[in-house]
Amino acid sequence: MLRPFAAYLRVYEPISVFGDPPDAQFARAVETADMTPGDAIAREQWLWLRSQLSTPTRVLPAETSDGRPVPGLTDILVLDPAEVPVGDYEVELGTEPLVCPLEVRARSAAALTGFLDDAHPALRAAVLDAGDVSEEEMRGHAGAALRELSASTMHVLSTTWTVPLPWFTLVDPDERRIVLGSGPEDPSREVSWRVAMSEARQRVAEAEELVSEVLGDEGPARILAETRRWLANFHPNSAVELDYGGLVQLIEDPVLATDTSADEVHAILDALRRDSVEEVTEAFENLRDYWGELASRERFN
Repeated sequence: MLRPFAAYLRVYEPISVFGDPPDAQFARAVETADMTPGDAIAREQWLWLRSQLSTPTRVLPAETSDGRPVPGLTDILVLDPAEVPVGDYEVELGTEPLVCPLEVRARSAAALTGFLDDAHPALRAAVLDAGDVSEEEMRGHAGAALRELSASTMHVLSTTWTVPLPWFTLVDPDERRIVLGSGPEDPSREVSWRVAMSEARQRVAEAEELVSEVLGDEGPARILAETRRWLANFHPNSAVELDYGGLVQLIEDPVLATDTSADEVHAILDALRRDSVEEVTEAFENLRDYWGELASRERFN
């Protein structure tokens, strides 16, 4: 089955953040965790499909027919700190396992709230009518799910059909992890980066300051500011992961192997520092052509 055409930005926090000590069920989940990021995407997809195929359908995935969270559900990704590159930076991530809860129900609730805020009135009305529920009821349901988050914010951001270019400022282009596998449909296929939280925060703050000064506070600068504020919610010994997710299914091997998106975003920042308008324009046009072609496929789906 095809994975969702989505990219992800994930934060993995030290296990002690979730309780010192964490409750027994969470600790067992960490000890036995063997889910990969690819598995996590498939798991999220399965939970959503199950919610829609149930009778009656569920408003959100990972909940019971009466709207409560499924008891005992602990879907997490676990990362060894040794798997996070630190380059030449003097970064200490400690020795605790780093944990990223998937928080599928809460993330779906946030997406539902966004839909109710932004969807065309006719589309919003059609969805509400199909579920035989009022907008107030649906907002209340989503709000209750969000209030059940154990942390101040969600550990995963996702976007469909593209990667926001400002996200590339967080990572070192040379630390790319790439697995082509046997082709676009191979579930092991992956492009991702990992970075220590302190490095990610420093890079995004520097990029925001530069881009705001040169281009103003809207567009890329606004995304950088939102990302900086999001990262500020987490423990300083955390790790950040940028993952192309299901987008790797849309890109052929030779193109994926030679993808230079992260390099070009960093080249744009260097060119902005040198006031080289021509270099900025050239790099941006390359990125626009590359990611615009992928994003355009949304119109046919």
